[in-house]
Amino acid sequence: MTTAHHLRLIDGMRAKDFPPERVPSGSGVSGPGYHTALLHSEDGQQEGDEADRAERRAQCLAEHDALLTLLTLRWGEPQVISLWSAQERLLAGETIAEPWSEPVAGCEYVQLWRAEDRWIAVLLYTEDEGPGCELGVLVTVVDPP
Repeated sequence: MTTAHHLRLIDGMRAKDFPPERVPSGSGVSGPGYHTALLHSEDGQQEGDEADRAERRAQCLAEHDALLTLLTLRWGEPQVISLWSAQERLLAGETIAEPWSEPVAGCEYVQLWRAEDRWIAVLLYTEDEGPGCELGVLVTVVDPP
């Protein structure tokens, strides 16, 4: 997908009504007050030699950076929110409300913009060891944890 496609997808998610219950939605899920989409996935277990996997991870990271640049031009500097304290609460047994439970479990931080009545969060899931990388987006009316 191109960055232009990512922007069209985000705009569509912002305009779309939220369903009353959690349902699959394109490359993500939608539920009460949120839509998610996976924009790029580089599974560390995919075929190819180490150089190929590293190149695909670099592409994921480049898409992330390009998307951040364009969203910053559109809405200004993002809020960078650390999810560390929410991760600690999750590990202690607290339930993190949807749609934030998945980002809390897999992201160190998110870049976050407020556009009208919705939050737009860019999510980057990376492995500490290995080439895995996923780029996602969350559009929600639910405040971050």
